[in-house]
Amino acid sequence: MNFKISGHHLDITPALRDYVGIKLERIVRHFDQVIGVSVLLAVDNQKEKEKRQYAEVNLHLKGKDIFVESHHEDLYAAIDCLVDKLDRHVLRHKDRKQQHQHTPAKYRMDQEQS
Repeated sequence: MNFKISGHHLDITPALRDYVGIKLERIVRHFDQVIGVSVLLAVDNQKEKEKRQYAEVNLHLKGKDIFVESHHEDLYAAIDCLVDKLDRHVLRHKDRKQQHQHTPAKYRMDQEQS
């Protein structure tokens, strides 16, 4: 899995990098077909204090890309909210993918005739 983290108007500290890595392990635990993860952490120049910290992730899966973003006044809380949203999206994708895997009709008919 390729993992890329970058910051906009923000320095990425090793503690922040480790925190994001630990949180994203939860996603890989639920769905192992993750090809790449790109995380952007930023501080917006808004006048209001709330929702100033910004986190977004672009998750590249086999057959689909998932984009999620989150705003909060605390960066760690924004990361937590981001991972929760991403986890829901990945589980929904995994569930949909598993529901559509079935044996083709021709294969079933051949087995019934035998």
